[in-house]
Amino acid sequence: MSMAVVATKPGGPNVLEWREVATGRPGPDEVLLKQTAVGVNFIDTYFRTGLYPWPQGEPLIPGGEAAGVIEEVGKDVKELAVGDRVAYTTPLGAYRESRVMKAERLVKLPPGVSDEVAAAIMLKGLTAHYLLHRTFRVHSGQHVLFHAAAGGVGLIAGQWLAGLGAIAIGTVGSADKAALARRHGYAHVINYKTEDFAKRVAEITEGRGVHVVYDSVGKDTYRESLKCLRRLGHFVSFGQSSGMITDFKLSDLASHGSLTATRPVLFDYIATHDELEQAADALFAEIVSGRVMVQVHQTFPLRDAAEAHRQLESRSTVGSSVLLP
Repeated sequence: MSMAVVATKPGGPNVLEWREVATGRPGPDEVLLKQTAVGVNFIDTYFRTGLYPWPQGEPLIPGGEAAGVIEEVGKDVKELAVGDRVAYTTPLGAYRESRVMKAERLVKLPPGVSDEVAAAIMLKGLTAHYLLHRTFRVHSGQHVLFHAAAGGVGLIAGQWLAGLGAIAIGTVGSADKAALARRHGYAHVINYKTEDFAKRVAEITEGRGVHVVYDSVGKDTYRESLKCLRRLGHFVSFGQSSGMITDFKLSDLASHGSLTATRPVLFDYIATHDELEQAADALFAEIVSGRVMVQVHQTFPLRDAAEAHRQLESRSTVGSSVLLP
């Protein structure tokens, strides 16, 4: 048995309870992991509220990324051993002290990546990787608009975009977040609370528009995001912190210049162990080299996950938040 953050019904942060749960023993292809750090992401709140479906007939343990140390391995596990530092990303189940995991869903951590940083990058960093390298492959000289530039994914993406030679434009909601985004690779930062971001994008690009918009905000931004794109541009919707997009029409793409739109999901890009390992290796290389710096801006005790959710949903956090078991 170990402790976990559990919800028995959808709702606000108050539905999250600190309770004892069964941990179990690893099967032949599994390991028992003692967790040392757990990441916090907006997708956790989507599950908690019921926006995303729960496991049928079971209470919810949120959490999509974590790091820890292997305490026991199954008899068929060959590549991992007791004492190895590992990390993972998975849709659910990370808000707990210990858990049994399939060995194929874990990656070893290199010496230059701490447990806290690993817990902050497995979902967010791998998201930045597939967005910039697979959903739309960004090239040097291209204009890119990235919403929520001071968020966990946004701060990683800004540095990665700068390294690729792209001209990154970020949107934020405060002057402090604007300064943070500028320090993380964004050539231009727009405070959407005081500026019309579509108008500013047109000014920055001299009326041409951007090649791609990465939008995790959703309902509040998508219409103006389409206006920011150049002819044949790409709209990538990968989240909905302001609510789901409900009135999108294919004709919107035609009316804005034969655009392309997609709604990708990380786990389709790392469905196999080889895909997961290749993406993680690329991410870890950026971290270890110093080309991408990741700072954990907020930490909370694991049992205080509800407070972490309150701060995240009120948009009072910056960058990455981590829960400590």
